[in-house]
Amino acid sequence: MQSYRDLRVWQDAMTLAEACYVLTRRFPRDELFGLTSQVRRSAGSVPANIAEGYGREHTRSFIHFLRISQGSLKELEPHLLLAERVGLSSGEELTACLEQCETVGKMLRALIRSLEKKA
Repeated sequence: MQSYRDLRVWQDAMTLAEACYVLTRRFPRDELFGLTSQVRRSAGSVPANIAEGYGREHTRSFIHFLRISQGSLKELEPHLLLAERVGLSSGEELTACLEQCETVGKMLRALIRSLEKKA
C-alpha cells in the first residue's frame, strides 16, 4: 500500500461524503448554516482524518485519527436522522447514506482492531 487512497475504507468514506454533499444540495437555502453545514463538515471529516492518520509516522497515531474519524461518523448519523425528522430529506438517498455510515463504521472498527494487534 503506497497511499491512504489505496485504503478501501478511505474510498468508501469519500463516497459517503460525496453522497452527503449531493443529499444536502436539496436542503433549503435557509439550512446552509444549519444542517447542511453540519452534515457536510462531519461527512468530510471522516475521510480527512483517515488520510491525516495514515500520514503520521506511528501506528498509534493512525489509530487515534481513525477513532476521530469514527467520532465524525457518529456525529453524521444523527444529523441525517434529524434531517429526516424535520422533513428535509427522506427516501432512498437518506437510506443509502445511513447504510454507508454503517459500512464505513464496520470497516473502521476492523482496521483499528487489526492495527492494535500490530502496535
